[in-house]
Amino acid sequence: MSDESNIIGCFVSLNMEDEQGDSFRKYLWGDEGLDQNLKRLNYEDYGKDIKRILFQFYVNPIPYELNNLNDIENYRKREKSIGIPIIINNENFFSKSESDRYNYIIFSILQKLDLLAETIAKKKLDTKIEFLKKDFQNLFKIGDD
Repeated sequence: MSDESNIIGCFVSLNMEDEQGDSFRKYLWGDEGLDQNLKRLNYEDYGKDIKRILFQFYVNPIPYELNNLNDIENYRKREKSIGIPIIINNENFFSKSESDRYNYIIFSILQKLDLLAETIAKKKLDTKIEFLKKDFQNLFKIGDD
């Protein structure tokens, strides 16, 4: 399956010479990275209005970046995409155990999908976010709350 059909994509923003940022990448794209499961989620299964949800991981962002991030970006109609930032720092990630780090990423994505559901409702987009959430939970073997 090509990356073009994946509804969820990931982007990592690093500050220059940030060793922690380099180590973070393995959680997304390494041998045990989340990307392997995320590739199974095809946008065509969830509607036509959103083709890409881009999770933007900001590793140790500088204060300026931090102050200018929204919980969720505006929907880009032309691209049929939306960006969603997630902060990665020592407090919420690097000071945790290996399994807690993976859990932080997974549960942060789930939490942001809930925010996305609000945007989808307001914009009257056809994306079936609840189905996407359910499939995401199944991929990562997460039970319902």
